[in-house]
Amino acid sequence: MPGKIALKICPDILNRIRLPENIIAVTGSNGKTSTVEMIYHVLTDAGYRVASNREGSNQIEGVTTLIIDHCNLRGRFRADILLLEVDERYAKHVFRYIVPKYYVINNLFRDQLTRNGSPEFILEEIKRSIRDDSTLILNADDPLVASLGRLYENKVYYFGVNENQYVEEEATGRYDDGHYCPLCKSKMIYEYRQFAHIGKYKCLGCGFERPEPDFYISDIDLQSGRMTINGEYHLDLAYHTIFNAYNILAAFSIGRLLDVHVDSLIDTLNEFLIHNGRIKRFKIGSKTGTLLISKHENSVSYNRNLAYITNYGKDVTLLLIVEDISRKYFTSDTSWLWDIDFEMLNADNIKMVIVAGQYLNDLAVRLENAGVDMRKIVLRKNVDSAIAYLRYEGIGESFAMTCFSDEAKLLKEVESYE
Repeated sequence: MPGKIALKICPDILNRIRLPENIIAVTGSNGKTSTVEMIYHVLTDAGYRVASNREGSNQIEGVTTLIIDHCNLRGRFRADILLLEVDERYAKHVFRYIVPKYYVINNLFRDQLTRNGSPEFILEEIKRSIRDDSTLILNADDPLVASLGRLYENKVYYFGVNENQYVEEEATGRYDDGHYCPLCKSKMIYEYRQFAHIGKYKCLGCGFERPEPDFYISDIDLQSGRMTINGEYHLDLAYHTIFNAYNILAAFSIGRLLDVHVDSLIDTLNEFLIHNGRIKRFKIGSKTGTLLISKHENSVSYNRNLAYITNYGKDVTLLLIVEDISRKYFTSDTSWLWDIDFEMLNADNIKMVIVAGQYLNDLAVRLENAGVDMRKIVLRKNVDSAIAYLRYEGIGESFAMTCFSDEAKLLKEVESYE
């Protein structure tokens, strides 16, 4: 609200404030908040004073509120670094007055159909946010993101994950956003994929291909939760997925570009990953459970968490909650459920799936279409009723999947969480 009022009174207020030289921005479909949180800890542990919208508020009004809050009455900024999570649709507005020195773009996936349309549409929006003086830090494995390095003359650094034992030869999702080249629209081929359209690719038309990354994961073991960066720096994973590894790598890249001592950088990331994973543990009766935040309308987010659960190696009861699709705008569109690979729930270790929320019937139809044995599906419209069923009837390990908009409905009904 303060930012909204300030912009109404003085639309170019951000142009009047003396901002620090080091401005870091992070955008993309997935992982912005986690990446910004890690970068914040890396830089503060290195002795920098950092102002950041780590709690979100990533559109123009929230960014303005953050900046005003860290200024004195003369408009002088009271921090060494301004670190911003920026909404991919609104970056073009934020960067009318702010020029990030380092601009991290994580990935582009299908997300919030009502607001974001397609990844190609968001790519066009991000193009309008790129300023000449910004150094780009791009995901080499996402052809949509990496194409920006071919289109602009900015200084560019790339990060990526090398081939490993978990790669896939073919697209396994219900769609393939890597089928066509983002530059010339010719067909692209893949040597391997990490997941979705993320991997090592080459265009058969213009020759556009995955650039060689400056920062890369050279080895990863998801069973032990260990990975190695650039062949020499070892890190522990709290959440054993390739998906999470990309966020860590982006944070590592910023640390190295700002000359954070590598020992401090690794120590901070290891400490953060052990104690601050983006998963929440909860206790319900005699059971412990794990909440995985899965962004509604974002099939890649759901698919990565489903893969984690079905590869867990133990019997699982899964609680799925879809009550409010979005915190920011009203929509009752559930077409995005059909982009999610719920077929994974046919895994032998999935013993029960409890479905809750006002969209439980939409979910039930989708699960039936995915071939899930309906005898292990339990429908409970009320979230508290579903949690009670999990408490007394759940089989094996308990997992819950829902969005930011619905997580509080779960957490208020459990005894404790961390």
